[in-house]
Amino acid sequence: MDGMAGTASGFDFDAPRAMRGSGSSKWDLAHLMLGRDDPDALPMWIAQMDFAPAPCLVRAAEAEVARGQWGYFTGIEAMFDRVAWWCDTRWGWRPDPAAMRATHGLGNAIGLCIQTYSDPGDRVIIFTPVYHEFTQKVRRNGREVLESPLRVGPDGRFELDLDGLEPKLNGRERIMLISQPHNPAGRIWTEAEMTAMGDFCARHGLILVSDEIHADLVHPGFAHVPAGTAVPQHLDRTVILTAASKTFDTAGLRVGTTILPDAGLRARFDVLHRGLDIQPNRMGVALTAAAYSPEGGAWVDDLRVYIAGNAAVLAEAVAAIPGAAMMPMEGTYLAWVEFAGTGMTTAEIARRVQDGARIVASPGPAFGTGGETGLRFNIGTRRANVAEAGARLRAAFADLQ
Repeated sequence: MDGMAGTASGFDFDAPRAMRGSGSSKWDLAHLMLGRDDPDALPMWIAQMDFAPAPCLVRAAEAEVARGQWGYFTGIEAMFDRVAWWCDTRWGWRPDPAAMRATHGLGNAIGLCIQTYSDPGDRVIIFTPVYHEFTQKVRRNGREVLESPLRVGPDGRFELDLDGLEPKLNGRERIMLISQPHNPAGRIWTEAEMTAMGDFCARHGLILVSDEIHADLVHPGFAHVPAGTAVPQHLDRTVILTAASKTFDTAGLRVGTTILPDAGLRARFDVLHRGLDIQPNRMGVALTAAAYSPEGGAWVDDLRVYIAGNAAVLAEAVAAIPGAAMMPMEGTYLAWVEFAGTGMTTAEIARRVQDGARIVASPGPAFGTGGETGLRFNIGTRRANVAEAGARLRAAFADLQ
């Protein structure tokens, strides 16, 4: 559980870093969620990490500044080559760089897919509780959300309920939008589960859009299952989304990669992509290419170990609260804690966590059906902050012990 000084990457994830006033949305907008200014509040909501950048990214940024060229640029194809290399070395799947398109992050990519492969009034299937922006992006684009609530299995992890989904279909479904690994809780869908989703899409004429932005943050002992290898028989109806933004905390650079193995899907996507003249920015391309490197890989490997350690610290604290349960994590730095067993209402849970523990977590109801009594905690921060959060939670629910 100790710090990571002396790791393979030479990076110390325990090093203090001033975050308040840095322009970080997670820290500087926390008062909006909390409803008040509190200098001692712990922001654990927005999916941003608090660590200093990986050294290879700092050098790449410095090199771009020194180059002093801010006009039209080359290097997008080279970035796609690095994406392909990364997917191959990290996930065991090498996509064709020619099948890739750059977008302004994965939120932009999801919106483009919704507009490309469905029409206003069509339905998009999501598995809840899930990243709240899935619902928002579907609705903002004039489509209808079809929720397929996840079950909690005997091992305490989320499970699909495709049998329960089937009767809800009305023929207007066009897209199945999934998070792999799943946000929240970091559940990695197995190859069998991915195959089942692909088969379901084939039976009902759906496009499978797999958001794999958390793919690199699998915990030690687990492996990412990319759609590219899990559903090879369904790549004619599959779109894979990836980015360095969650892995290396570069969301502000607004660069994502959409991988479209099927030429037909690619041609349809290109109509809107080219029509809107979507192009990445120079700094984002340079830093993405730098991240997807052996040095970047060593940094990520150390990060994965550190996050798993943070998960263990929070899980131990939550286990001491009667009626609360943290879902076992297989990946990501987003922990899901369920408080249903306390018998408390959503409002009472929020009051104890926000006012009692002074922690800003992501409210469960925003994640859809099944999230009513849960909270998502961002543990992508120093170990000391996670330990402090655990102590505050135990104190806030001390009357139950």
